Order: sequence, then structure tokens, then C-alpha cells
Amino acid sequence: MKPAARPASRDATRKSRRSTEESPLVKWLLISLSLGFVLLFLFLPLLNVFAQAFARGWGGYWAAIQNPDTLAAIRLTLIVAAITVPLNAVFGVVASWAIAKFEFRGKALLNTFIDLPFSISPVVVGLMYLLVFGLQGFLGEWLDKHDIRIVFAVPGIVLATLFVTFPFVARELVPVMQAQGSDQEQAALTLGASGWKTFWHVTLPSMKWGLLYGIILCNARAMGEFGAVSVVSGHITGLTDTMPLRVEKLNQEFNATAAYSVASLLALLALVTLGIKTLLEWKQERELQHAQLAAITTPGTEADPPRETDTDQLYR
Repeated sequence: MKPAARPASRDATRKSRRSTEESPLVKWLLISLSLGFVLLFLFLPLLNVFAQAFARGWGGYWAAIQNPDTLAAIRLTLIVAAITVPLNAVFGVVASWAIAKFEFRGKALLNTFIDLPFSISPVVVGLMYLLVFGLQGFLGEWLDKHDIRIVFAVPGIVLATLFVTFPFVARELVPVMQAQGSDQEQAALTLGASGWKTFWHVTLPSMKWGLLYGIILCNARAMGEFGAVSVVSGHITGLTDTMPLRVEKLNQEFNATAAYSVASLLALLALVTLGIKTLLEWKQERELQHAQLAAITTPGTEADPPRETDTDQLYR
């Protein structure tokens, strides 16, 4: 008796699966190259930073961090980040909401301008501010008469950092809001909710993960910015030196231990940023899994009663 013929669809599926699978040699070669690249160009330099920072022990490390000029650089870096990150968050929410939810003239131009800092060198950005606000710049004479200092002062550092970091929040939010559409907002407005309630209870919860990602990346870039800040700061020790500028100055003074000590703080910031981002991604995935389980569970049962939606909560 002849065995039954295999279904054509099953054979086609197996052939398709075999055609997309790589050989074990290729698979392990690609994995080895990727891990080798990460180890050689990322992990080893990072490990060397911490090793050099603690070359003279904890006492030498702590003495380098406790230097008054280093503390001033840390303080200024935190101040600049505390100013620029909230401003970028507000701009990112407004710009992404406008791009994703509305059609208007200049939409493509606005979308292009958001990417402008990615295409311009930070050094050029600093030079632009110098040519506008510097003593020999377009507004330099007027600012000097009114005793207003922009460049070689904290305002110039804030403006330069703000320019190079403002795309991060917007670029995280625009794809999220475009994928979600505007159906929920329109439903809430149709049922009588105000614009503020619609934003607070419908729009903001749906984009919270993208907003957090953007804020984290923006904060990391703001604290690590060097090029634009280097041009507009004037490198005044204890006044306009940020942490990256302090690292460069210590290295030029052949104080390697102190330079690596400050650099280790920036490296630690990058690791913390990566850890927080990973944690948020894990929480987002967990929420998505719970939402999918809730969607396939039959509503109305005693074990799983119907859940009130965010839109329903607006009209109690």
C-alpha cells in the first residue's frame, strides 16, 4: 500500500522555510562578527575608561571628582540638561501632535527642519550662534550695549545644546502617533470631552513610552554634547566648562587620571541610560502582552469583568 501523498501546501511551507534558513556556519560566523565588534569597539574601551579612572585607587578617583573645577563642570552640565530636556519634551509633544494629527501648509517643511540638527555638524551650530550673538556678530553690538552675554556664558551653552538635542523627542513620538491615528481623539471630542481632557486621558497615555524614550536619549545627548558647546563656551574654567569640556582640558594638561575619572561619570550615564531604556522596553512589552491577553479573553465573565476604557472615564 502506497503512503499517502503529502499535501502540496505543507511541502511548499517546508521548502520556503529551508530557503530562508542559513547554514550553521553562516549563522555562527555572523554572531561571532557581531559579538567581536561589540567587544573590540565598545566593551573594551569602556572597560579601559573605568580601569584608568581607578588606576590610583578610590582615593585618587574621589580626589579628582572633588576638585572644585570638576564639581563646577558637573553642576553646569546638570543645569543645562535640566533646562534643555523639558523644553525639548514640550517641543517634541507639540511638533509630533501637529505632524501626526493635522494637515497644514508647511508640514513637510516642519518635518524637514526637525531633522536639521542631524545633518549639521555641532561645530557649525556653535559657529552660527557665535556669528549671531558674538561681539562681532549680527546682534553682538546691541547685546554688549545692554550688558547681555549669550556666548561665552551659560545662555549660549543652553542654546547650542537645545539646538542639537531637540529632534530626539519629536523623532520618537512622530512614528508612534502616526501609527495610532486620531480615531480615539475624535471619538472623545465627539462625546463632549474638552481638548485638555482628550490630551491628558487619551493622547498622553498612548504615547508615554515614546515620550520616555525621547527624554532619556535627549538627556544623554545633552550631557555629552561637546562640539557646539566647545565653540560657544569660551572654555572658562569653573564657569563655562561642562563635563566633556573638562575631560578635554584635563587631558591636555596631561592629568590622565582626572580626565578618565570625569569620563567615567559620562560612561556611567550612558550605561544607566541604556539600562533605563531596556527596562522601559521590557515594561512596554509586558503591557502589550497583557493587552493582547485581555483582548482574547471573553468579556462579561466573573473572572474577567468588562474594563472601563479611558474614553469612558472622561464622562463620569
